[in-house]
Amino acid sequence: MKVIAIVNFKGGVGKTTLTWLLAQYVAYKRGKKVLVFDADAQMSLTISLSVDEARGTWHKNTNFSNWYEYNHIQKKRTILNALEAYDNYASGQSTHFDFVVDRNFIYEVSPNLYFVPSVTDLYWLELDVFNRGAMRNFISALLGKIQNSSKSPINPEIVFFDCPPNFTVLSYSILQNTSIILIPVNPDVFAATGVKIMLDGLKLRLEPWPNPTICVVMNKARTWRSSPTRETLQFLDQVEDVAVAEGVYVCNQYIPERADIRKSISFGGFPIEYEPYFASLWDEIAEQGGIQ
Repeated sequence: MKVIAIVNFKGGVGKTTLTWLLAQYVAYKRGKKVLVFDADAQMSLTISLSVDEARGTWHKNTNFSNWYEYNHIQKKRTILNALEAYDNYASGQSTHFDFVVDRNFIYEVSPNLYFVPSVTDLYWLELDVFNRGAMRNFISALLGKIQNSSKSPINPEIVFFDCPPNFTVLSYSILQNTSIILIPVNPDVFAATGVKIMLDGLKLRLEPWPNPTICVVMNKARTWRSSPTRETLQFLDQVEDVAVAEGVYVCNQYIPERADIRKSISFGGFPIEYEPYFASLWDEIAEQGGIQ
């Protein structure tokens, strides 16, 4: 199982859209068993998947919304419930990690694609008292349950985390137990600075360093006649200067800016027009991360 965390502390870089499209591509076009976690308290992915867009009008996705309210929330199968159960175990209040991984925790999108949504209470993780050292292996333990539980609906080959834009006990555990960190950037003056801030923060918190594999990808790239604009390439050069100095890989494949790309977040399948970009990007990520 390979774990890929998509993270950037700057908002608006397209982190959530990139996570979902990449997960869909790997599940639908490469035939992998894929599990996606929305670990961001802003719940952008969870909210987007709660509605269907049809002819410019938003409609509630009844199947997912009902499952989320009556199975996931009311039966206390959220990622926050899992984190609290692990905290009880890590602090010695419980003799084992008492959390059931089943279809109330994981939503089946398709036979190859599964989803664990977020909850707004993740906002308050920074204010709660957790032993960071004790919680370091929470994600590893949770993924172990998902792999080995007879009630789990999936034994994933690839796991994607849409990470929060800050360091919490949850993001710390995710980043400490991931195979690949993917940092999306945009072609703007903040790109290189943002990568430097990200890498400096990761160095201080991840042990050992450098581990895991870190890749940077240019998202929302502006193009002209199917090629990146000169301005986009200039910003990419700045990012490469920072990344190469830190031994970080910068993907050759970019994801172009499209006005309708947000509409591609749905349960309707991978949008075919984006396939060439994500095929090339996935090949690069897989090679860097040793994914077969």
